[in-house]
Amino acid sequence: MNSEYENVDTEGIMLKFNRAKEYQKSKNMFNYKDRRDILKKLYANIVAMQGEIAEALKKDLNKSEVESYMSEIGIVLNEITYMTKHLRKFSKIKKVRTPLAQFHAKSYAIPCPYGTVLVVSPWNYPFMLAVEPIVDAVAAGNSVILKPSEISPYTSQVVEKLLDATFPKGLVEVVQGEKEECTFLLEQDFDYIFFTGSTRVGKIVMEKAAENFIPVTLELGGKCPCIVNEDADIELSARRIVFGKFLNCGQTCVAPDYVYCHKSIKDRLVDAIQKEIVLQYGISPLENVYYPKLINLKQFNVMRSFINDDNLIFGGKCDESSLKIEPTLVKSTFKDEVMQDEIFGPILPIVEYDNLDEAIDNIRNYPKPLALYIFSKSKDVQNKILKYCDFGGGCINDTIIHIAGPELGFGGLKQSGMGAYHGKVGFDTFTHYKSIVDKKCWLDLPMRYQPYNKLKYKLIKMFLK
Repeated sequence: MNSEYENVDTEGIMLKFNRAKEYQKSKNMFNYKDRRDILKKLYANIVAMQGEIAEALKKDLNKSEVESYMSEIGIVLNEITYMTKHLRKFSKIKKVRTPLAQFHAKSYAIPCPYGTVLVVSPWNYPFMLAVEPIVDAVAAGNSVILKPSEISPYTSQVVEKLLDATFPKGLVEVVQGEKEECTFLLEQDFDYIFFTGSTRVGKIVMEKAAENFIPVTLELGGKCPCIVNEDADIELSARRIVFGKFLNCGQTCVAPDYVYCHKSIKDRLVDAIQKEIVLQYGISPLENVYYPKLINLKQFNVMRSFINDDNLIFGGKCDESSLKIEPTLVKSTFKDEVMQDEIFGPILPIVEYDNLDEAIDNIRNYPKPLALYIFSKSKDVQNKILKYCDFGGGCINDTIIHIAGPELGFGGLKQSGMGAYHGKVGFDTFTHYKSIVDKKCWLDLPMRYQPYNKLKYKLIKMFLK
């Protein structure tokens, strides 16, 4: 045995992998009604286990019941509702126009599952980011193996309990473990890999997948800018920035990573953000029982290192025993350490610009972010930013809400990821469309066959132009 895996239950993992492969071969999920029924069962089980799920999220991240439902449980339920409502339509053969040159024939695309899918989920939204991709994958007819995060163990265990109670063995399997278990899984011949996590690990996943020509979806992250132009509604902007940034203690891949504001409104905006922090989290956020915590001591120490006497504007108090850091504002430039990588915590740098072109140029010099937010009343300003800045998705005059609905696909590009999911886009992600031309036998146009002549050439040019 490879010494790298001497502490890994490779036999147990291969049992689950082979079971998932065999389930896919059984054709049990080719009928959309069966897929719809199993998703409805998942919905009912989530509702029944809602308290248990919320308690696990409380233990892992100190999320309140309200935040757990709003940002995790409710989003998954909404995805299931949408998928079960539209699954019949999504599963139909798609008829398309046949070119005249193929007369007489019918053309269509058959939606088919890829096969067996590996889903690797992160710790920051450990319920939603584990279960929602499974909803889309199962809706498309795939079998799934989930590798949840070991860093959020309570939620990972509840997710496994939920999935075991819902799906037959082989349809959805769960492999718990750490880096070694994940690495071993990545060496298996899956038909599709769906990964959510850091850009660094995303590169490893892509390299492993390439060895077996496995298609991938990578949901990564990046430094998501929040541009506040001089004509923005300052108070409303502050309220929505505070909500989006400090939800889940800033541990959100689409959180505003930094505020990039026009220098003429910087002081007013900073004052408004401070007031909103107090309104939403209280004078002493560390004592607020509804304020989440950082996932572990390592993440806590990284966040604390970004705060010093020279850059602190507001907040900054830390409590190592509870792994909490106040919502904190720091003044910054693009050269500062806090601006070199995605922050992923409750630290919000404030950067100023002189003119919009300067701001756009600086954003374009960074890797392409997963999200971008624009606060401006001007359509010209909005359209200019949308035209010249590359990013996965975003909002105008709000933050993060673009990921909450099934009608919009969610995903990044280049350094922030590839591929997307949610709703119909999610169904398509886990679906291969077989393109078919059904040619009739009663007519056979001779012009494509040799020997060629001028008349055939003329006819071919008439049809193909």
